[in-house]
Formats: sequence, C-alpha cells, structure tokens
Amino acid sequence: MSNELAHMPMKQLVKQDAIQQMLSRTLADKASQFSTSLINLVNGNQSLAKVDQMSVIQSAMVAATLNLPIDQNLGYMWLVPYKGRATPQIGYKGYIQLAQRTGQYLAMNAIAIYSGELKGWNPLTEDFQFDPMGRTSDEVIGYVGYFKLTNGFEKTVFWTKASMEEHRMSFSKMSGGKTPQGVWASNYDAMAIKTVLRNMLSKWGPMSIEMEQALANDETAPQTPLNVEAEESASETTDNMLDKFRQQQGEVNTSDQEHNTEDQGDPRDQS
Repeated sequence: MSNELAHMPMKQLVKQDAIQQMLSRTLADKASQFSTSLINLVNGNQSLAKVDQMSVIQSAMVAATLNLPIDQNLGYMWLVPYKGRATPQIGYKGYIQLAQRTGQYLAMNAIAIYSGELKGWNPLTEDFQFDPMGRTSDEVIGYVGYFKLTNGFEKTVFWTKASMEEHRMSFSKMSGGKTPQGVWASNYDAMAIKTVLRNMLSKWGPMSIEMEQALANDETAPQTPLNVEAEESASETTDNMLDKFRQQQGEVNTSDQEHNTEDQGDPRDQS
C-alpha cells in the first residue's frame, strides 16, 4: 500500500481514508489545514510532485510537529527534493522562532555583510565594528550572527564569504561542489544566515527539546515509510516519527559534530 501511495498525486493522496486518519491522529484539528498546505505546496513546486509523495508528507510532518509553517515563501521550512525523496530543511526564521520559544533569548539576529560595511572584527574579543551606511557595493563579503540571553551572556560570530563557501562545499548534503544547487542556488544568503545561526546556537545557545529535534531532522531525508494504519495516539505517532528520524540521523549527527568542531576555527579566525 505504501508504494502505491508514494506515487499518488498529493490532491488524491490526502483524501485517502488511511492518510486522513493518520493526519487526524497526529495533528487533530490542524489536519485539514495541513492537507491544504500540502496540496498548495506540491502544486507550486513540480520538483516535489515528482518525488515519493509519502516522503513529502513525512517531511512536512517534521514542520508540523515543530509548529513551523511549510509555506516556502515564509522561509521557516523548505521541503527539498533529494534523490527521489523530499527532505525537510529548516530556514533561519525557523531557528529564530524555536529559540524565541525558550524564553531565554533577549535578542537574536544574523545578517549578510556587504562590501564597505565591515570596519573591524576581533575574533578573540568578538568586537564587531559595523557601519550599515558604509556600503560600497552589493557584494556580500560575509555573515554575522548575534544573540543575547536573559542572563546577560552575549555571543557574536562572523563568517567570511570564503568560509561559508568552504563549509557549503564540504558539508552540505544537497549542495556540495563548486556550484550551489537547490535552495543554496535560489536562496544563498538565507541559507548562509541559517548556517551561521544553526552553528552559533548549537555551540553556545541554550537548546530546547524542539531545537534539538530541529537540528536532528534538518536536511535529513526520511527513510522509514510512515505506517498509515498504525493504531497510535497523536503524541505517540509524533514521538515515534521523530525518534526514527534521530535514529536514522545517528551516524550523520556524529559527523555533524565533528564538522562543527572543525567549523569553529575557520569562520571566526578570518576577517
């Protein structure tokens, strides 16, 4: 049955009794709105229409369980086709939203820095000198991220454009190589800002369970098909789905931790 559902158009798929029951168990009164969002999403992205449609639902469920909208125009979450399946990719707005929910962040932001705006950067003291009126061209030379906690702790990080490119080529599962692909090609600055935020939060910021789930599921294609006939409660369905994602992510998480350790030196040491 799962194989048959995987190739069914989304408009028909969400009308199947088994799918509707599964969505109702998991999302309760939000199931109908979720189904409509899925149809609009796939109709607006022909690349998504060509992949395993159950993987589209499964990836979108990651956004739903994190209470993030899947409207691609909002930038909280993207569903990206990758090797015949949909992969959830959290945007920088999604990470900011999750961090704000913890109640531990007073301020947080990350932006692109253009030629002429950077006046000085000391990676040891984290003294970042920035003049937004000094821009001399539209060339992006780097990305800066900042947060301040309610306890007064502050963190500033700066990545040069070269550091970001090196990171993308080395660690992006879907956009490695010299030429950006996918979301990196269409929304490079947004993905770069997301990378700065994700790296900064995972190393120095307080992490809620939601944020840990987001990190585990980000850019990880679901491999285990959803059991649409499972007799589980909504919370059990959600928890099991996320647990499966984290188990599948196990080896990748270990690799990401190693990458993060390597990333720490390069971007901040360059100015």
